[in-house]
Amino acid sequence: MSVAPSPAPPRQTAAEQVRSVLARAVSLSLTLDGQTYDLLGAHTVGARGRITLHPPADTPLSGHLARAPLGALDARVDLTDIAPTALRDRVRARVALTGRLAPAVPGELGALRLDLARITLRTGTGTEDVSPVAYALAAPDPLALDEAALLTHLADAHADLVSDLVVLAGSRLPHGVLRTLPLAMDRHAVSLRCEYGEGHCDLRLLFPAEARDAATAGDMVRRLLTGPRCARHHGHH
Repeated sequence: MSVAPSPAPPRQTAAEQVRSVLARAVSLSLTLDGQTYDLLGAHTVGARGRITLHPPADTPLSGHLARAPLGALDARVDLTDIAPTALRDRVRARVALTGRLAPAVPGELGALRLDLARITLRTGTGTEDVSPVAYALAAPDPLALDEAALLTHLADAHADLVSDLVVLAGSRLPHGVLRTLPLAMDRHAVSLRCEYGEGHCDLRLLFPAEARDAATAGDMVRRLLTGPRCARHHGHH
């Protein structure tokens, strides 16, 4: 008798990851005609992921667009997702968005909208293209905006809890771990970075149920230690 394969552990889709990176990002790099501008706190993400840039009044961007044919330019936006805890390698993902940049209000200079043509997500597990349609239909993870506070609180105030979570890996975690810190958290799981003298491995611990918000996320972490052993995954890098 054949045995059905076990279902894959639940995780964010690539489109959800991109939306989550954008939701918590405070800075980005914009490239136009080979010129790169670093923008801090100068973008918003609206309905269906519509990206609007709000460059400072004294930026050369507006003049750049004013000289562009049809008032639009090919543009690339790059974002880097960085872990909030003091890991050795804090870059968790990179997102590249390419498309056409044009005035948000036709005929007016100021806010600029990015009409997406291509979206690329690069993580430690590989590179994936995300269709603009899938991106528009996705939503950020419900913990995206609270993740940094949750992870830093776990690292700073509950180091003992982190150590207890590592024990859940059992004998599958190699010997010689020097330090473990929270790496990421979404509605499905919390991930820990286990560092060695050289290299590291990441341990992903699935929650007993989806976390709807920051309060339930804290409850899920505690339930990991008090409930039945859940499905787990860890990978080496």
